[in-house]
Amino acid sequence: MNYLEAIVLAIVEGLTEFLPVSSTGHMIIASSFMGIASEPFVKLFTIAIQLGAILSVLVLYFKRFFKSINFYFKLIVAFIPAAVFGLLLSKKIDELLESPMAVGISLLVGGIILLFVDKWFNKPTINEEEDVTYLTALKIGFFQCIAMIPGVSRSGATIVGGMSQKLSRKVAAEFSFFLAVPTMFAATAKKLFDFYKEGHTITHEQTNLLIIGNVIAFIVALLAIKSFIGYLNKHGFRVFGWYRIIAGLAIIILLLTGHNLQII
Repeated sequence: MNYLEAIVLAIVEGLTEFLPVSSTGHMIIASSFMGIASEPFVKLFTIAIQLGAILSVLVLYFKRFFKSINFYFKLIVAFIPAAVFGLLLSKKIDELLESPMAVGISLLVGGIILLFVDKWFNKPTINEEEDVTYLTALKIGFFQCIAMIPGVSRSGATIVGGMSQKLSRKVAAEFSFFLAVPTMFAATAKKLFDFYKEGHTITHEQTNLLIIGNVIAFIVALLAIKSFIGYLNKHGFRVFGWYRIIAGLAIIILLLTGHNLQII
């Protein structure tokens, strides 16, 4: 991986991490197009730069993280399902992460769902994060597990999960952002552990790539979150649904017509 490739992946991560379009799916496809997807460090890089994106949540919602201890308990409860299923299904998840076809299908199906989400869940009763119960947080956590399938979108799954539990679009989106913090920290820690366990080491140049990647992901995600919340409140999910459908169909058609996007 060179610096240009690192910058491209960091921009993709920052733009897509908190949008319901699947950052993992976009990273898989982007790295496949650049021919670097099979490199062990690239797999680590695509996970590790999520920390930069997460930092944007801490900056934008700094005061929320010091509001009450219950806030942290709710995030822990919501995080538990992903932690359990992530450990139990880690091998299967790794296999799916190497399948652009899985990404294409997930993008397509998720896009169709997003076209109807605003109609399905149009009567929210929870307009403040403080009104989210522990049971509701747990249910949202199970929705997050669906995003272990590449292309589903962690933010999309948790936002839809929140809306299905009567959260407003804004509250569901913000809770999804908050839940990303423990989830992505845990994912990065596990990926680092696996990377070293497999006998790899991080060179000085790779450290620089990680720093640059995290800085760029932070800046881009900061802008993406602010834009997304405003757009979501006014227009809903339809544009993201159509985007996912077009992207998913494009990937599926390319693969079916013999174009090699497969990670080897």
